[in-house]
Amino acid sequence: MVKHQPLQVYERQLCLSCLTGIYGCRWKRYQRSHDDTTKWEILWFLILSGTFSLLLVWFYFWWEARNDYNEFNWSLYNQSGEWSDRTVPILATTAAGFTYITLLMVLALCHVAVGQQLNLHWLHKIGVTAALLTTITGVISVNQMWAEEWDIILISLQATGPFLHIGAVAAFTALAWIVAGQVARVEKTRLQVVLLLLYVGALLALYLVPLTITSPCIMDRSSLKPRPAIIGHRGAPMLAPENTILSFHKAIQLKVSGLETDVTVSLDGVPFLMRDHTLQRTTNVDRIFPDRQFDEASLFNWTDLRSLNAGQWFLKDDPFWTVHSLSRKELSRTGNQTVCSLEEMLRLAARFNRSVAFDLRRPPPGHPRHKSWLNDTLETVLLSGIPQELVMWSPDWDRELVRRVAPGFQQTSTEKLPKEVLHKRGIVRLQLRYNQASPQDIRELSANNMNLTLRSVNEPWLFSVLWCSGVPSVSSDAPHILRKVPYPVWLMTPDEYCLIWITTDLISIVTVVGIFVFQKWRLSGMRSYNPEQIMLSAAVRRSSRDVNIMKEKLIFSEVSNGVGSAEELSVYTGNGYDGYTNEGVAH
Repeated sequence: MVKHQPLQVYERQLCLSCLTGIYGCRWKRYQRSHDDTTKWEILWFLILSGTFSLLLVWFYFWWEARNDYNEFNWSLYNQSGEWSDRTVPILATTAAGFTYITLLMVLALCHVAVGQQLNLHWLHKIGVTAALLTTITGVISVNQMWAEEWDIILISLQATGPFLHIGAVAAFTALAWIVAGQVARVEKTRLQVVLLLLYVGALLALYLVPLTITSPCIMDRSSLKPRPAIIGHRGAPMLAPENTILSFHKAIQLKVSGLETDVTVSLDGVPFLMRDHTLQRTTNVDRIFPDRQFDEASLFNWTDLRSLNAGQWFLKDDPFWTVHSLSRKELSRTGNQTVCSLEEMLRLAARFNRSVAFDLRRPPPGHPRHKSWLNDTLETVLLSGIPQELVMWSPDWDRELVRRVAPGFQQTSTEKLPKEVLHKRGIVRLQLRYNQASPQDIRELSANNMNLTLRSVNEPWLFSVLWCSGVPSVSSDAPHILRKVPYPVWLMTPDEYCLIWITTDLISIVTVVGIFVFQKWRLSGMRSYNPEQIMLSAAVRRSSRDVNIMKEKLIFSEVSNGVGSAEELSVYTGNGYDGYTNEGVAH
């Protein structure tokens, strides 16, 4: 019988064990190593870094794109025919993937900081690959069906750029600890110089980034234009079913300056409000007319349209997650809404002196009103009693006729055209998506006395950026949110921003220099090599498998009578030497 007794007892290194265990499943001391990281593992570290950077941009994109979540869901509905909030699973998977990759990235940097060899476990390699491929697939998909939304990144940087710069400087300053440690450990002077030049070059470039940051919110406060007017896009669709009379009532209660809607013409020539080509999403047509639920909305007569419920879908689908905030009375009113006609909306706007704008959709060929649809709509507007100066007329068909019949209409274009063309057509107002007008465009249009409305603006940060840019009006699905923004989210003078910029850079420089000095002092007394890196054989460089076998071997001496003296052997274990004694008992 043989008893093994350790000669040395090591302190447990729980943090280091967790670090190497989670990252590479190296939980035991002898599995860890201070050897140089292999080229294969360096490649995986680069892949991990690239995946982290891509996921960071992807996560930032979806975070800022929340202004247009409803637009995204509606686009997918038009393709699939089924309504659901697709942003929820996208955000959940993106957040989970980003958290996972960030954890691995932090663990990898900690390995470098403590001088441990990188060895990413194969399960993590599969996870990193899956995250990378999934993100690339998502980027390609968005680029194919929602390419214009990429502009949200550059636009949002006008609001977040100065603060992201401060965060980036702080992150690079923290990296000085790792870089300084690596420079102190490296023996070759040339490699030290390369590391220093790369880090210092990147840091200096980051210090100068504010020279490229342009934000309309960096301005003199005295130059701030009046608060943009807010137009209720389909009323207040986050608080009531879109394009219903209740939605327009709520928008007016929120002090909007105008109402915007979508108009189509029924089978019997009645203009009514409907965003979709069919009635399936926003009415109960599947129960009232199950055989016609996929028919074009304009193929229903007004009597049939009026018999449909246009509010229950809102309570059921809760498209904006706002139903819980409604009172019992509001729930009852919401559930009893019907399809709204253009005449009803115009009379409501006239009563409260609100301007109106609408997108007019032409009925399909073969429709009884395919040729007279414009006259039907124009006649409804003129008979509603609304003052002509409150009507923003955007259809391009027969614009000259409309100008003769209704000279008081505000002729509006939804296309970004040269100013000569706009003046020739008598256009006095533009309605564009918020990404179609830069701050310079806004200034030029204002100088040419051209009114501008940008849509759809739902987030306070975007509203603030456009406010600082001088936009006179915006169209919004969320007037109740923008109403709570009495002043831009942030506004600072150029001098104030320069002070923040220079102060941040100076603090960073002092911190970086201090870290390098401290790291050099801390590591100056250490030897240039680690005793744990001494090979078991000085003559032959053994494979890691052979070394692991040797780590596990114990050499015992047989003693013929009773308990004998033991031969001591020190076996290399990776972070020190574990010694064992043999006490032999005669059989």
